[in-house]
Amino acid sequence: MDFSYSQQQLEIKRGIREWGKKHLTEEVIAAGYKNRGIAPEVAKAWVDDGWGMYGLPEEYGGKPVDHQTMAMIIEELNHCGGNIPMAPNLLIMFDMVEFGTPEQIQYAIDYYKENGYPPYCLAISEPEAGSANQWMTTTATKDADGKIHINGTKTWVTSGENSDGFIVVCKDEDPSAENKEMSMYLVPANAKGVTIEPLNKIGMQIMPFSKIIFDDVVVEESALLGIKGKGFLQLMKNFEWERCVLLAELLGEAQAAMDDACAWVNERQQFGKGIKTFQLVQEHIVEMQIALTNTRNFLYRTCWKMDNGIPVNNDAAMLKRYGAPALTDVCSRALQLMGGLGFTDETRVSRLMLDCRGFQIGGGTVEIMVHISGRGILKEYAKAAEDPDYLWTI
Repeated sequence: MDFSYSQQQLEIKRGIREWGKKHLTEEVIAAGYKNRGIAPEVAKAWVDDGWGMYGLPEEYGGKPVDHQTMAMIIEELNHCGGNIPMAPNLLIMFDMVEFGTPEQIQYAIDYYKENGYPPYCLAISEPEAGSANQWMTTTATKDADGKIHINGTKTWVTSGENSDGFIVVCKDEDPSAENKEMSMYLVPANAKGVTIEPLNKIGMQIMPFSKIIFDDVVVEESALLGIKGKGFLQLMKNFEWERCVLLAELLGEAQAAMDDACAWVNERQQFGKGIKTFQLVQEHIVEMQIALTNTRNFLYRTCWKMDNGIPVNNDAAMLKRYGAPALTDVCSRALQLMGGLGFTDETRVSRLMLDCRGFQIGGGTVEIMVHISGRGILKEYAKAAEDPDYLWTI
């Protein structure tokens, strides 16, 4: 097995690092957390300079790359030292390209190139239906004139207060749990009946949450994204890749915390000697590096399987189950090594720790990841027990 970066990947990695030194200084990132969003000119520069076009189709001006390379790009972006919004921006663009009509795709691409961020954000979760998507009650009903009426409430909508529109996942006609038909609709933020209520959270303020209320919001049938009744399946199709994207983001942030911790340890003096000679300090450093290495290997292996058409439902769930807590621990250890200074806002490690901690919940809780992967693993072992010739990648 070859674990080396290709020449193209190395050039991309170096390029993003240099771009980050210019556009994503600590001052710029800290201001993004304070102002509840990255400066628009930074997001625009990311797209204008071509980095934000990676992973999108060539016919729309994109630069197609495999999932491994895309994960590396997102990791390197967040290695700049924050939960940089341009990574989730790409997730929205992937959804638009995957499910949109040619007209919807072209509109999203043009908007993205002009502004540096997509025209929509994703509205899935509800106050009474977090991980249990089947219990969402937001509905899309069709009237006699063919208009679609959307009613319900979405919460924890990432970038909801800054976006010009929403990809809203709705139950078709009937809000009951038995109804499994859901659809996605594109809803403008300024549509009549839309109310946006900002929410505060302890981390990731650079990508703020909002509660969005849809009170008889009317859209045309042409606002449908993808196939009617297949909205949940569309969601599930990209959940696996979304988990890889989230872990690539966290990996970059945890690596930044590791960088800071090692720089501190290499310089810090206590009791008349460098703390780098203390075994308990070295233990922290070793455990942090193990977690980073294991998560990176797990992430890139999962992406490799995706690129080769191998199912990754179990892998993506296990990746999040292991990686989110492990990377939070990396940041927590970095804070511990830096002592009182690490617990202030004069350094970035506390901010990085809170970001990573949030992703043990967002994008599917780590407990739900156990449920997803646990039943899947047992099915694979059952198949292997029944058929000696059945081969699967453990």
